Amino acid sequence: MIPVILVAEDVAAVRELLRVTLEFKGYTVETAADGEEALQKIAAHRPDLLVTDILMPRLDGFALAQRLRRDPATRTLPILFVSATYVSPEDKEFALSLGAVRFLEKPIDAEEFLLTVAEVLSRQEAADKPPLDDATFYRGYRERLENKLRYKDRQIARLERLLPTLPDAQKPSFAAMLTEARRERQTIREELTAVNRLLHPPNAGN
Repeated sequence: MIPVILVAEDVAAVRELLRVTLEFKGYTVETAADGEEALQKIAAHRPDLLVTDILMPRLDGFALAQRLRRDPATRTLPILFVSATYVSPEDKEFALSLGAVRFLEKPIDAEEFLLTVAEVLSRQEAADKPPLDDATFYRGYRERLENKLRYKDRQIARLERLLPTLPDAQKPSFAAMLTEARRERQTIREELTAVNRLLHPPNAGN
């Protein structure tokens, strides 16, 4: 039986790279552009492994993992996180507390990625701990988002100061970096707003 792997990644080029890399080794691959689409595909046909980015619009990797872990039907689905943004020790600890079996940093090393996928599938690794209750999850999630927002603010400020001083030949690549950083900051802000709304509903005090 050929394993089926679902790749959830919002950046099309990265999603395609992971798909081609896995299919080259004989896996069947499904893809999703965000967590909401991943949930729909998992409900329609459960894969053998979920490979997911963390920073995604609509429903990011952390929230996706929590949803899967809270559902008895998907609680044991192995989850492999890949991320370029959430890479601090605290980020990884939180990811593993959600039941992820592995965590890889971007840019992805193809050999390490394929070895990790093969190990997870051959060992049938899955979450062996109970899911976090929602309050604990959202408090930890908010802390991760607040830390990333502070980091993105600093990164954007540095890029904005640097960009006018660069030679013309270098400006386009750094301008693209600035655009991407601003996009990521907006995604983080939207997620943080949603989490704060869940932790502190408008009518909670009434």
